Amino acid sequence: MEEKKLPKVGEYHLVVDPFDVDFSGHLTLAMLGNHLLNCAGFHADARGFGITRLNEDECTWVLSRVALEFDDLPMEYQHFSVSTWVESVMRMFTARNFEIKDQLSKTIGHARTIWAMINLQTRKPVDLLNINEGHLVDWINDEKECPIEGPSRIKVTSKEPVETISIKFCDIDINGHLNSMRYIEHILNLFSLDFFRTHRILRFEIAYIQECLFGDRIAFFLDHDDTGTYQIEMRNAASNEVVCRSKIVTAER
Repeated sequence: MEEKKLPKVGEYHLVVDPFDVDFSGHLTLAMLGNHLLNCAGFHADARGFGITRLNEDECTWVLSRVALEFDDLPMEYQHFSVSTWVESVMRMFTARNFEIKDQLSKTIGHARTIWAMINLQTRKPVDLLNINEGHLVDWINDEKECPIEGPSRIKVTSKEPVETISIKFCDIDINGHLNSMRYIEHILNLFSLDFFRTHRILRFEIAYIQECLFGDRIAFFLDHDDTGTYQIEMRNAASNEVVCRSKIVTAER
């Protein structure tokens, strides 16, 4: 196959646009997430297992879990790069890792992600080893390491919501549900501007559990401790079902 001449690790060069930064001038976490997802798409498309190829079989990728750590984030107009590779493939899930470098080619962050594949008609999981004659396993890279820990188990004990929102038009993506990066933005909106002036995020985790649809009322529950760790749970306010869990590790600036 012609695409097998490509390297197993894909590297993509990007720039921070002015509308992608926060009040401090740094790339926002949600926009970083968008870049990671885009790079995953570029990597997969070029190697024969991207959305275009999967849609022919009425399938698509679904992001399940993310663990992200970074020392810094690039600033407005700065160039940076993202490298990505497949770490492992199982029947129902695949692991994809990322490395982020700044404009001086210094590593500033890593991410671990877990993905599943679903049938667009049935919304049920698909056996990854049967897709594209099983060639996904050909792209497993066991040489490049990702030094951060994978997603952890998140447990929230709080019984009273700290915030409740409605899912609106600008939250919805092409699949008709809450955009995966909008989850992150809604979670970060639980914290004040002063909090981000005095704290920085060291690690961010998110586990996607159920879809959120237009008009859903979503309640946020939050636990925190004196180590700067926050655990958040998003629940459907009508059914009380958990739709997402997140963990944020912070440090004072």
